[in-house]
Amino acid sequence: MNAAVATSVFGAFMVLTVVLGLLAVRRKGTEKGRPAGLSEWSVGGRSLGTVFIWVLMAGESYTSFSYLGAAGWGYNSGAPVLYVLAYMSCGYALGYVVGPMLWAYARRHGLVGITDMIAHRYRAPWLGAAVALLATVCLLPYIQLQITGMGVVVSTISYGAISIDWAYFLSFAVTTGFVVISGLRGSAWVSVLKDVLVIGTLGFLAVYVPLHYFDGYGPFLDRLVAEKPQWLTFPGHDSGGLGQVWFVTTTLVNSLTVVIFPTTVAGYLGARNAEALRRNALYLPFYNVLLFVPMLLGMAALFVVPGLTGADSNLALFRMVVDSLPAWAVGLVGVAAALSSIVPMAVFMLVIGTMWGRSVLGAIPRLNKGAAGAASGDGGGEAAGGRQKLWSQLVVVGAGALALLLTYTAPDTLVRLSLISYEGMAQLVPMLLLGLVWRRLTLHAAVSGLVAGFTLVCVLVFGGHDPVWGMNAGIVGLAVNVAVALAVTWLGPRAADGRPDAEVLALDDEFPWDGVPSRGAPVSPPASS
Repeated sequence: MNAAVATSVFGAFMVLTVVLGLLAVRRKGTEKGRPAGLSEWSVGGRSLGTVFIWVLMAGESYTSFSYLGAAGWGYNSGAPVLYVLAYMSCGYALGYVVGPMLWAYARRHGLVGITDMIAHRYRAPWLGAAVALLATVCLLPYIQLQITGMGVVVSTISYGAISIDWAYFLSFAVTTGFVVISGLRGSAWVSVLKDVLVIGTLGFLAVYVPLHYFDGYGPFLDRLVAEKPQWLTFPGHDSGGLGQVWFVTTTLVNSLTVVIFPTTVAGYLGARNAEALRRNALYLPFYNVLLFVPMLLGMAALFVVPGLTGADSNLALFRMVVDSLPAWAVGLVGVAAALSSIVPMAVFMLVIGTMWGRSVLGAIPRLNKGAAGAASGDGGGEAAGGRQKLWSQLVVVGAGALALLLTYTAPDTLVRLSLISYEGMAQLVPMLLLGLVWRRLTLHAAVSGLVAGFTLVCVLVFGGHDPVWGMNAGIVGLAVNVAVALAVTWLGPRAADGRPDAEVLALDDEFPWDGVPSRGAPVSPPASS
């Protein structure tokens, strides 16, 4: 009976999720009587207001990690998990400046992602394709992790009635279905539902669990301090040396990375205007307060369900939920956790599809024969835009299917790649951000720095040297990246680029934050980019 009730609640909300995606595309399915183009599908037509941008970008930060990993870290180690709150808050502060800058640059030149921006900045379409490949390697593990996370949640809240393999497939099918049809706008609509459930369930659990198991926070914290003090100080319990230096360096490198992460940039580019991004940067940290809940409840689970080891420790929160709540409530918590997998996974898949549809497949002339112009999706190159949207949708299905297949057959492959996901993406920071504010950074310098930094990160991480000297390997790689880029800029060849600064750099005076260009309308990129 419990399994039937919880599964029914879960199934009803999955149907509602698909319906929301369909309603989103039905409302904005056409642009001036024509089929919606790549811009509408990939960045919501650049028309999302403050509320939708807030729930979308909050949805990216609340993944299955919020219910599984955060509780698991709290259960296993304690204090080091607070790095998540630190780097997100710092990243939002950086996003106050970086978000409007990237939004204005992309809108002015009709761009739809970081690969587009890089190809346009350095006048090198091949570089956009190379970055798309690198970013895909770093993003695929996140899709696999969300599939795995949702599978674990669904199997647990159904009391084992739904096998974990079927739960994996359900995660893939629901997410692929609505993101292919409705794109970023559908993810934003579903994020509204997800955020209502996340706020409601975590708020309830924050009150219920301490009262139910410990008679309140006072007795719980007194017991934690008395019996588990090492969980409350760095480097935590059995964390492998994740001390203060690691905490600071990880916060720094992750806060830099999160503002240029392809999924974050997709949220930036979906905004109606830059002011919505600035307000969003002010509001998002308030949402992060909720992350304290699974972290604390993970430590509470030490006394309620002791002895969890390995991957089972990630189920610390759900073991308490299943143990103490009625089936319908278990179903609601499971839906919130499942949507926390589906929404970010949808954006990861959409971003991979957009990068490949635009910068890789869309840049091959014979694949786009008969579609003239550079597709910006903003009015120019309509035929090419439609073709690139089709390629992007096909890649979404392919990327999701690949992640699902590897989840079944070789999960360790993507798990190992996930070790370098954030540190690897950090190596794009100089190429993108430094390149958009400093014209002297050359193509050779940017590529040399990227190769040096990414190679060093791979050597350190896969060689078992992360952290190195107590520091996050990503910050070491980033330092080498910048040093190499500066050295090659000053000592290497200087390529001639006759374009004006407004074409190359992100300049506020060329595109004010109110979204109205000072000279002319936003222009589409040249065919070469």
